Amino acid sequence: MLIAADEEEKAKIQNDLRILTERLSRLNDNLARKIASRNEYDKTIQETEAAYAKIMESSQTLLHVLKRESVNLT
Repeated sequence: MLIAADEEEKAKIQNDLRILTERLSRLNDNLARKIASRNEYDKTIQETEAAYAKIMESSQTLLHVLKRESVNLT
């Protein structure tokens, strides 16, 4: 009787372990996809910020040139 009870408990624990292992695998896959997406978003944000900085620098240069030219015209 004790052996049968232990074997039954062992089978239950093995089944629980299989279920938890599958859940862990799915969670790891989901987490990996979400981290990859976040990294892509971070990269896009950095590229956008760099492009914005270049636009701002170019607009400042253009503004400076326009001011200088307007002084030359007057």
